[in-house]
Formats: sequence, structure tokens, C-alpha cells
Amino acid sequence: MYHVIKGLILTESRCCDPDSKRSYQDLFDKLDTNKDGKVDVFELRAGLTAMGISSRKGAAQKIVSSGDKNKDGGLDFNEFNKYLKEHEKKLHLTFKSLDKNNDGHIDASEIKQSLEELGMDITEEEVQTILQSMDNDGNMMVDWNEWRDHFLFNPAHNLNEIVRYWKHSTVLDIGESIAIPDEFTEEEKTSGGWWKQLAAGAMAGAVSRTGTAPLDRMKVFMQVHSSKSNRITLLGGFKQMIKEGGGASLWRGNGVNVLKIAPETAIKFMAYEQYKKLLTPEGGKVQTHQRFMAGSLAGATAQSSIYPMEVMKTRLTLGKTGQYNGMFDCAKKILRKEGIKAFCKGYTPNMIGIIPYAGIDLAVYESLKNVWLSRYAKDTANPGILVLLGCGTISSTCGQLASYPLALLRTRMQAQATLEASDKSTMTGLVKGIMANEGFFGLYRGILPNFMKVIPAVSISYVVYEYMKTGLGISK
Repeated sequence: MYHVIKGLILTESRCCDPDSKRSYQDLFDKLDTNKDGKVDVFELRAGLTAMGISSRKGAAQKIVSSGDKNKDGGLDFNEFNKYLKEHEKKLHLTFKSLDKNNDGHIDASEIKQSLEELGMDITEEEVQTILQSMDNDGNMMVDWNEWRDHFLFNPAHNLNEIVRYWKHSTVLDIGESIAIPDEFTEEEKTSGGWWKQLAAGAMAGAVSRTGTAPLDRMKVFMQVHSSKSNRITLLGGFKQMIKEGGGASLWRGNGVNVLKIAPETAIKFMAYEQYKKLLTPEGGKVQTHQRFMAGSLAGATAQSSIYPMEVMKTRLTLGKTGQYNGMFDCAKKILRKEGIKAFCKGYTPNMIGIIPYAGIDLAVYESLKNVWLSRYAKDTANPGILVLLGCGTISSTCGQLASYPLALLRTRMQAQATLEASDKSTMTGLVKGIMANEGFFGLYRGILPNFMKVIPAVSISYVVYEYMKTGLGISK
């Protein structure tokens, strides 16, 4: 048990004397035994062993691979210095997150508390063993110097705190379900915390979508019916909807939009985990491009599984009073009049749209996260509510901007049975028609209500998510 726990937050490495005054330059000179200005894997491994540093198998290779920016097979002093400085900063974040009372020391109770928050049971004896492995002066507490020197040559820097705090798609729901799924730590997977977070996220999405359903219906209405010859304003559109079906008609189509959250979330999460295993070497860290590919494939798998519900949501949203008596009646009428192929209308632009949305959303979010961590994360990896919401909102909005024309094409193709025969076309035909009749901005019909719902959707989903976390007993 001890070795499992230690592998999660610690590493089996021991570094040099904390009282040593050697600089990184002195250390580099000692490791560079052939004096060629570079430290390769063999020199690093031999040097660490000679200095009494017993590192894990493959640690030297990982350090060189991580720091070798020019890919010449070794670290020059600048690369060596940069690697250690960046790694030391990450170690400091971890130290501060474990030091609950901010007294500059980590004691047994703080290690026990941190592991319990990650969903792990640990005995007092195991806590003492962990402390003793780092405690050089025998006072059963670990200060910053002891912590840094113990972990300085640990190449694993996927900090659980950063993963936990920087949740994105699980926390925020703006009505789109094609973002890359969040990462969960091994502790969350082992303890079952992952399903609680997904359940909290699903409930947050349901409340958020219900709260912003009138704006979502207006978006779909404008995407399908608005044009140069038939301009629909926001106020005019709402008046028309209320006149036709009363106030309740503003929520038309919301039921199926909420119902599809649970199966889509579950399928996407399971598929994502499987695709990651296929794309990542055994035991290797998931790189950003692998995460993008796995996430996109998982999104495509989930969307394919529930796509008939997407078609029904569009038909119900555009339906007139009395046209459909619920989701099942809608499905029966579509099947009887148009056949099973009708449930696949708009599938192609929907699948293509996953790539720009997921790619830009992930790239922007990761960039904003890394900027914050490098510039402002002095004492903790926790960005706070405003930073998290701001980064998530900006990245999702950028993703929507890039994929919106494809979303419009999907909606129009899904709604073709409700359009005049002259408006029915293939994806290519639709693009040509819109460009010829309305110009480029015709591909962005309905973008205003879509953007108007972002801030309330984000706010509602975050508040509900936090309440659900408390109700389900998820540690912060």
C-alpha cells in the first residue's frame, strides 16, 4: 500500500544535501564528464548514481527528453537550467498545496488530509513512512528545501492539483457537447470520484440548458428561417413565438436537449478513455495532440450514438403548437413520413464541426491555463472561480465561432422537412446558396442569441455544479 501511495504523490528518488551551496552550473559541470558542453542520458544517469541519487528506472531518459528542445540528444546548460527551474516551480506549487496551514512545513496530518481528499485511505504508519523518506533532520516534518531536494530529479510533473482545479468541460455547459473531455486523476478513477463529477456536470448542464432554452430556440429559429428577405429580430422573434404558442413555447425542444446529456456524457467518457489507451504508448503521458485526437474521436462516437435525438430536438424546437405530442410522437411521424434516413440528416457537417470546435477550444484553454500557471501561480494551482470561468468562456466562444457555419448547415439540413422544396439541398448546395444570396455573414445567422446565452449558461452551470459537488460529497 505504501508504494502505491508514494507513487501517486512522491517518487523514489533522493537528491543532494540540502545544505549544499552548489549552483546549477556546478551541478552541470559535475555531470558533464566528457566536457562537451552537454549532458546526455548516460552522463546524467551515471552522475546521479555517483552523487547518491537513486532515481526511478527511465528517469534520466525522461529528463533529457523533456528538456532537450533542439533534439540533439543531450542538454546544454541553458536547457538543463531551464528544465530544473521550471520543475522547481511546479514542485513549489505542490508543496504549497500540501502545506495546509502555511507554516512552511508539511507534517503527517497534512499528508493524510491531502490523500484523503484524493479519495485514498492511509494509515498513520504509512504516513510516517512517507515522511521519513524525505525528512533529513529527523523532526518528522518536511520543509521546502527537503521537499525540493527529494524531488528535483523527478521527471513526472503531471500535478494532480492542476488537473483537479482546471476542470473545463465537466464544469461548464454552454449547450454544446463536443468539447474535449476533462482528464481525471488515477485517484479520482480509483475512488469513484469521476462518476460523481460527471453526474454533477450532467445536472449542471440540465439546469443550464433549461435556463437558457428560450435563447437556444431563438438561435435555431433564426438559423433556419432568417434571411435577407425575411429578417427576424430578437424581440420580433420572441413576440412571434409567444403569439403562436404562449410563454411555454419558448422551452419547446428543451426536454430532449436535456435527456441526451446523460447518454452522451457517459459514452463520450468511456470512449475517450479507450481511445487514449489506443493512442498513447503504455505507461506514457498523454500529449496534447493525443488528447485532441482521442477527444475528437470520443465526441464523434458519442454524437453518432445519440444523433437521432439531435434531429428530434431540432424538429421539436421548430414545431408548431399541436404538431407533435412529445419526443416519441415526433420520432414516429418522422419515421412514417420520411423514413429512417431522416434521422441522419446533417450528420456530415456535424461530424466535421467537431474538429475545429474541439481543437480551438482545447488549444485556447490550454494556452490560457499555461499563461496563468507560468505568470500568476505563485502559491497555489487553484485559479479561482473568475479565472476558470473566464478561460472556459473564452475558449468555448472561440471554438463556437470557428464551427458555427457547420452548426448552421447541420440545423438547416435537420429541419429540411419543415422548409420549402426550393430550400432543400445538400451541404455543398446550401453553402453555395447562402453565399450567393446572403454573403459570408449568412453563415452566422443566429449568432447573437447564441452568444447571449454563453454568460448565463456558464454562470448557472458553475453554481449548480458546486452545489451538486457538495451534495455528492466531492472534495474541493
